[in-house]
Amino acid sequence: MKNIIRIKNATFYAYHGALQEEQIIGGKFEVDLEITTDFSSAASSDNLKETLNYDEVYKFVGIIVHAKKYYLIEALAVNIADKLIEKFASIQNIVVKVRKRSVPIGGVIDFVEAEVDKARD
Repeated sequence: MKNIIRIKNATFYAYHGALQEEQIIGGKFEVDLEITTDFSSAASSDNLKETLNYDEVYKFVGIIVHAKKYYLIEALAVNIADKLIEKFASIQNIVVKVRKRSVPIGGVIDFVEAEVDKARD
């Protein structure tokens, strides 16, 4: 059985971007996580201690997003995946999407998104 926990559209105000103005003014960044983990014993016992606590995951992602300024959302997405796998031993696989809606590209778009899919080694 494959167990997945998803966190969708976690939003953080941060100062990432290739342009100096983006790193000064900042903007909203959205993060989606799809975490493969075994929560079968937690489902049977209804015990939070036996599963991945997504409140802790959310707060940790916030720390990563705010720890430094990134030029690229690609680098931020990879760093989130790497650090979550490092911190939470129960993560078997993780898909991280980082979205940026206010993108200065000279045209009209909804957003730009970078996605990384990483399995535990």
